[in-house]
Amino acid sequence: MKTLMLKIDDSVSENLEENEYINDDTYLRNVEGMTQSILEAKNEPVTNGVTLDKLEW
Repeated sequence: MKTLMLKIDDSVSENLEENEYINDDTYLRNVEGMTQSILEAKNEPVTNGVTLDKLEW
């Protein structure tokens, strides 16, 4: 597994109010259809998946 490290400029958070932050779970649950999409994808057979070498980046 590869690790990706991001360097975040602290000045970005200076422009946001503390109450504007929400966690990933809350955000995803508020996107219409996202929860249902995740549940459906979770139940999809592995044989329907695509290997990385087949993805077009």
